[in-house]
Amino acid sequence: MNIIFAMNTKKCPNLMKNIPLKRSFPGLIALFLILPWVSFANNLPKLPYRIKTIVVDAGHGGQDGATRGLFSKEKDVTLQVALRLGKAIESNFKDVKVIYTRKEDVFIPLYERIGIANRAKADLFISIHCNSMPKNRVITGYTKGSRGRKIPIYETRQSTSTKGVETFVSGFGRLDEQDVVLRENASILLEKDYKNNYEGYDPNDPESIIIFSLMKNAFREQSIKLATLIQNEYINTGRVDRGVKEQSLAVLARAGMPAILTEIGFISNPEEEEYINSENGQNEIVSCLLKAIQSYKKQAELE
Repeated sequence: MNIIFAMNTKKCPNLMKNIPLKRSFPGLIALFLILPWVSFANNLPKLPYRIKTIVVDAGHGGQDGATRGLFSKEKDVTLQVALRLGKAIESNFKDVKVIYTRKEDVFIPLYERIGIANRAKADLFISIHCNSMPKNRVITGYTKGSRGRKIPIYETRQSTSTKGVETFVSGFGRLDEQDVVLRENASILLEKDYKNNYEGYDPNDPESIIIFSLMKNAFREQSIKLATLIQNEYINTGRVDRGVKEQSLAVLARAGMPAILTEIGFISNPEEEEYINSENGQNEIVSCLLKAIQSYKKQAELE
């Protein structure tokens, strides 16, 4: 990138005269790094935007289904909620296509889940999971060995009191993995006929990388916005709020669109296990997600 224009021209009065306007323009792009994304986006062509495709991901499945509560498995609960959510989206948004990463109890690799969304040029990716507290070995007492030594007695226990909902977005550690996807799916970022309208785009060009980095961070901001809307809806129903969190999650790492993973409750908590398995509970969870999508859609399509 040519950033000579930033030098002190008082010491080099003829410097700017020797730099064509065309050569100095790429350097100006660097200034956008210190501007908010909104300011940058306002300078782009005003293209009509509509959320047309949402990918709903039921967490786990098949052999990846060890997490369970007293009477249910996470992979089954997430599938039930995902199918309910998909139907609700289709019923309420006639212009939105729903794609499922799975519709039955099968194993889908993490990279393939987000791959489905990227190939479909999806506008949103929503992954549904159940939380669970880890099992720990604790000392419950002691016994004496043959030589009179104290030997600890261990028991495996799991906290059953922890409860609540939380929603994740991809953390900074994974943002760099979006770069390749953003370049491959450039058409979803600006317009369908990207190459024709932006002829000369070079993915190795520093200015292009800057632009895509801004867009990548915009996906992060949009993901946080959707996650926050989801958490707010959960809170309105009386759920315990565990917040919106950024974490290095493989399933979200290569997302070329706003993407979130929501934990709908602790399957290790008997009370929440009953709730997330019940028809009323699942309907309420789906209602929260649907309202959040509706609010996000309304905001996004007005921007």
